Amino acid sequence: MCCDFFFPQLGGVEFHIYHLAQSLIQLGHSVVVIAHAYGDRIGVRYLTNGLKVYYVPYLVLHRETTFPNVFGTFPMIRNILIREQTQIVHCHGSASTFSLESLFHGNTMGLKTVFTDHSLYGFANISAILVNKLLTFALTNTDKVICVSHTCKENMIVRVDIPPERISVIPNAVVSEDFCPPLHKKPSNGIITIVVISRLYPNKGADLLTQLVPRICSMHEQVRFLIAGDGPKYVELQQMVETHRLQDKVQLMGSVAHEKVREVMCQGDIYLHPSLTEAFGTVLVEAASCGLLIVSTMVGGIPEVLPKHMTVHAAETSVSSLVDATNKGISLIKSGGIDTSSFHQEIFTMYNWLNVAKRTEKVYEDVYANPRDKRWVQMVKRFYARDGSWARHLYVLCAIVEYIIYITLEWLYPRDEIDLAPKWPSPKHLQ
Repeated sequence: MCCDFFFPQLGGVEFHIYHLAQSLIQLGHSVVVIAHAYGDRIGVRYLTNGLKVYYVPYLVLHRETTFPNVFGTFPMIRNILIREQTQIVHCHGSASTFSLESLFHGNTMGLKTVFTDHSLYGFANISAILVNKLLTFALTNTDKVICVSHTCKENMIVRVDIPPERISVIPNAVVSEDFCPPLHKKPSNGIITIVVISRLYPNKGADLLTQLVPRICSMHEQVRFLIAGDGPKYVELQQMVETHRLQDKVQLMGSVAHEKVREVMCQGDIYLHPSLTEAFGTVLVEAASCGLLIVSTMVGGIPEVLPKHMTVHAAETSVSSLVDATNKGISLIKSGGIDTSSFHQEIFTMYNWLNVAKRTEKVYEDVYANPRDKRWVQMVKRFYARDGSWARHLYVLCAIVEYIIYITLEWLYPRDEIDLAPKWPSPKHLQ
């Protein structure tokens, strides 16, 4: 599995890779993760159950994404893939240049390739256009694509123009044991606590949140906000609290360690999610597992995540609609019109990582059952059939240069001279 985003950084993609890898190991597979170096974490590290992680020293450009140059990672990636006797290269994240380049290298080496997308992207701004073009290039010869929601799948088809039959939908999951509701909840004395845990960026609805909080506080004397997270909009939230004198009603916690997330959630009654774009929304599942009523926008794949009785959705992505939805959630909690005590058990039966791993295993099996032609000439033909006249010639040029580098590496560093790494015995084999 290849991606820019992995531990020690924490996030949805990082947890997805880690838990999927652990579940695949539990099923008897050998899994290796390749990521760029994080600080002094360089070289090989072993995590739980012998999960091997290669931290490759490479230049980081922005927000833990490596500098894109198409060919620079090939010598190192090739060496690792041969050393680990890799059969399938599974990459994650459209915004990860390390991931997209690894897909390209894996296809050049004739290996099976799978890509998982975790995000939704638009078509109007320059960054989205560049990401879509890079993804189109990287997925031209990729065997299978996995999306975390049906909305994400539709977005992928439009962005990259690949046949729907090449895309599978496999949602995220949570370790529900880590998000249990409190056994004995403290008496609230009529106080209703609304929890928000999010990166404070515009796309996560931080601007909506800044306008919503004072309006809700003015309507409900007994409502308190608990906001955890950090980002460029944190200062604006601080200014909002000071401007409206809400220090006794709004608590800004800043960045919270992942192991403390459940502790924060269990202090609340409602989880508010004002995001403007969301492919899946794992935090919604975590909050529901903790027994919170979910109030959220209806963007992206959010409507697919939880059943209707667990959520109150805003009719539109606007402050007024989100205020109405929040008021409805507050009324339900006040009147006792909703019982959240059964949420945890329902989440336990709906989402678990072993099920995700078994479905991913089916995708791997399908890759072998219906293999794509990975001969170089055929891959170049696919590149030439993509996009406009300028893009197709650039794709073909990259493919030619990549293959020349591949032949040169095979000559300078023959694969039979690369030491093979011993495999960590899987739990299944030990049994």
